[in-house]
Amino acid sequence: MADGVNDPHQEALGELALAGLALDEHDLDHAVSHLSVALAHEPGLPEAHELLAKLAARSDDGGLTLFRPGERAPVGRVVAFAHVLARHGGYADALSLLAQATVHNPGRPWADVSWVQALDPRLVPADRLVRVLLAVLGALPDPAPAPIAAATRPYLALAERALAAYPQDALLHGAASGVARRLREVPLALRWAQRGVELESTKLTEMWWGNALRADGQLAAAVRAMRAAQRHDPDDLSVTSDLALWLTELGHTAEALDLIEQALVKDPSYDCAVHTAHRLRFQSDGDPDHLVALADFMRATTDASHEHHDLQHCCDGLPWLGYVPAAVEACVKVLRTTTDEQRAHPGEMGLSRMESPSALALLRRAWPGVAVAAGDPGLPDPRVALRPGIRLWDFDGTRPSPALEPPTPPAAREIAAMLPLGWAPPPMAYDMAVRLSGVPVDELLAALVHPPTPAVETDPDRVSVPERQLQVWACLGLLHHRTGEPWATSTRRRLLVEIAFGAEDWTTEAALYALVTAAWVDPSCRTDVAELVAARLRALLDAGRTRAITIGASVAQLAFLTPGMPAAVRTLARELAQGQWPASATYAPGPAAPLPRPRRSWLDRLLGRG
Repeated sequence: MADGVNDPHQEALGELALAGLALDEHDLDHAVSHLSVALAHEPGLPEAHELLAKLAARSDDGGLTLFRPGERAPVGRVVAFAHVLARHGGYADALSLLAQATVHNPGRPWADVSWVQALDPRLVPADRLVRVLLAVLGALPDPAPAPIAAATRPYLALAERALAAYPQDALLHGAASGVARRLREVPLALRWAQRGVELESTKLTEMWWGNALRADGQLAAAVRAMRAAQRHDPDDLSVTSDLALWLTELGHTAEALDLIEQALVKDPSYDCAVHTAHRLRFQSDGDPDHLVALADFMRATTDASHEHHDLQHCCDGLPWLGYVPAAVEACVKVLRTTTDEQRAHPGEMGLSRMESPSALALLRRAWPGVAVAAGDPGLPDPRVALRPGIRLWDFDGTRPSPALEPPTPPAAREIAAMLPLGWAPPPMAYDMAVRLSGVPVDELLAALVHPPTPAVETDPDRVSVPERQLQVWACLGLLHHRTGEPWATSTRRRLLVEIAFGAEDWTTEAALYALVTAAWVDPSCRTDVAELVAARLRALLDAGRTRAITIGASVAQLAFLTPGMPAAVRTLARELAQGQWPASATYAPGPAAPLPRPRRSWLDRLLGRG
């Protein structure tokens, strides 16, 4: 960053220098443009505010015309105009513009300037202060990460002074409480929200009070406050949705489900109610089709009232939905229990049966000097593909080796770059994998047997996970290959089916995951995918009668979460899961709920979520 590139302070100083040159040449328009960019880089830079004052003084109306932003002005120009308005006493409009900038990018300290710090809130009408705080509230994550909290803290100081100026304004207390809560100032949020309710019990003040109580861990009291909010406006389904979720947290699942089903009768397309309903149904009966229906609704909804995380919440902690499960082979377990020092020396290992080729390949990468003696894998032979197609592995007896050359360094880097992205539910994982759509098929196939991890993970909790994740990402990359082809005859389907029905391996799981993901994002292929996954599951069940299978529980989990999988197959999957999820969870599916038609939500409902 020595040259100033990507250094906001240096970038701002550079733009400021250009603005000064333009001012010297009496080119005020270009001077304003460069100054605006400087403010976008560093909103509180003193030199920028000094230059703004000079430019404003050069114009007849104090800069109002010179700085006025156009219809699609960049954020720096909007902020510059806000400062000019403040110089003219237009504090309400100036604060509103700064709040808009915060909505655009809450990580910049737009309001951390001297005039905001010195502002007497009595110069701004209370209702305008409420609107400013509501805009900021909508821009803040709940809770705000430390950098965003630091950047938006000037609004909290403004709110505190505003409450002193308007001590009898209930809505102002509630809005201030919401900002404080999201900035992790829970005691302040509690005090201000309680005072708001004392001044006037309304839907909004009770909601803010309930949210503050919940942030403080007082869930039962929060539910009472939310019930009060609902009594003020029984038709506000955002209130009903939150109340239903909180009731579930209290263990009142039956009441919560009844409440949300009543809400859907009133408006079957309201996004908050739909998200909450699918979430509670899944939590109640464990049927993954509720999550698939939620994903379908999300795909069809182009303008939700606000960002929802119900699908991620339901998937979190569940294999394949929330994370890629670690391998269970004996040779992998050895890697978990040996040290780097031990693996630096030659060793010997005996396996009663040959294990997955990917597992043995990982073992040899992590422990190059180990000699492995493995027994015959048994029949049906897992080395033999169930259907003709791509050959990923060669076998010298019970010793597997990749049948493909490693991917080229550029392709390996692109695939390896997926690892830092973490994991997500199938629709989100599919979208993330679009980055691999330009990687050639041969390179993606090569990555299946040469996962491009920078080093072998030896953390006991993480052994095998990076390699397995990259195999899945490679298959998701294949899923993005030639997407214009009809599914039934497509290259992407053929490739994934050949891998899924090839030699029994981690690559089997990776290809099946990609097929399952295709069904999550494309309803037209669900029947086909369910049949394919069910066929692979049954083949494993048959094999398990005569020999050990190490990927059985994992494939069972994939079969269970396959959209539209018949209940009988899901029952088989639960049996094969061997005490793991989904066998360890409730599964009592009810009738399928119809998919509602999404619509645009009301703006006041958005504000009501604060």
